[in-house]
Amino acid sequence: MNHLSTSRGSKLMRQLKYVSRCLPTYAWQRLTRTAPKGKAHLVIALADHFEPSSMPGEGSGFAPRDVQQQRIDTWCEAYPKNFADFRDHEGRPFTHTYFYPAEQYDRDLVQQVADLCHSGWGELEIHLHHGIDHPATEASTRRQLVSFRDALAHDHGCLSYEEGSRDPKYAFVHGNFALANCADGYACGVDNEMQILADTGCYVDMTYPTAAFHPAQIAKLNSLYECELPLDRRAPQSYGRDLHAGSPVNRFPFLVQGPLMLDFDRNSASGFGRLDNAALTGRNAPSLRRLDLWKKASITVGGRPDWLFIKLHTHGMDPVDRDNVLRAPMQQFLAALVNGAAERKEILHFVTAREMANIALAACDGREGNPGDYRDYRYKLGRGKRSVRPNSAAEMSAVAVRE
Repeated sequence: MNHLSTSRGSKLMRQLKYVSRCLPTYAWQRLTRTAPKGKAHLVIALADHFEPSSMPGEGSGFAPRDVQQQRIDTWCEAYPKNFADFRDHEGRPFTHTYFYPAEQYDRDLVQQVADLCHSGWGELEIHLHHGIDHPATEASTRRQLVSFRDALAHDHGCLSYEEGSRDPKYAFVHGNFALANCADGYACGVDNEMQILADTGCYVDMTYPTAAFHPAQIAKLNSLYECELPLDRRAPQSYGRDLHAGSPVNRFPFLVQGPLMLDFDRNSASGFGRLDNAALTGRNAPSLRRLDLWKKASITVGGRPDWLFIKLHTHGMDPVDRDNVLRAPMQQFLAALVNGAAERKEILHFVTAREMANIALAACDGREGNPGDYRDYRYKLGRGKRSVRPNSAAEMSAVAVRE
């Protein structure tokens, strides 16, 4: 058998494993989940796997330091200008949560992103790639997480705290999706990674869903849940108890998944449709058509069907994806989203990862009403927080004229 045939066979096997893992759960959800009747609160967050060193193509290495600096400069200058006028129900702008890779920490670059966040344009959280060339260890993982956590909290004024605690808390996404060694040793190697996350202050994981047909995808889909298995076991996130109103979360980190839906779009490359994993990419920009799919995933806290949680993800620094999330495609989507919300019976809440987690926890504790009231319910920003909201583009122009 030649190399091409072997490659095709391996790809087919991966796809079959993926389908056999996900299809039963997906089919059951489509049979049992229904859209909320009447008005719905859309709680929308964008988890940005924010890697200034990104180079197009797998295994392409890292961008030079000056290129990374230029990318950050462009982003920090353009983002407030481009998105100042798109506001949610509470008057909040659409922001990113910047999951910055711990293993690529650069003090000056991170400080630029932190300054952007302190001005009201998002929040910084923790991302980690490891175990690529050889399996990571418990010690190295714990050391990387603690070191980066403390740098973000103490040097950059980021991350959050619980009342009465001096220990910083954080949200997390796993590089290459291989959380707790769930991809058979690929891109991790640490079976008890979830326990390490818990020990180091992680309260929520937002890794899932993976890329289409990725070996790290688990059978649990379209859910907000706690792990049922012991956290020191391999891939305890594979099984979990769905969050429910009136039943407080007891095991942290809990998991917030983004939508994973079949999109029967005849215009797709295959001609038969595609998987929509809520990724905003260069080839798949946000749209109201996709929004309809994300809503149909019905990711909710049980007993709160009108609070829909829509966790999107992107790689904002990837040159292939950047323009779709920084410029016209995202601007056009947000304009249509905001302007048509009332007609679609939607109440919009643009949130960070932290705020989304807080709203989910409030629902579990039996809180009702407007989910936007619970952005700071349990985990509150540390000393870098500013109380003012970023101004709209018109307000910023007026200030510039006065000055």
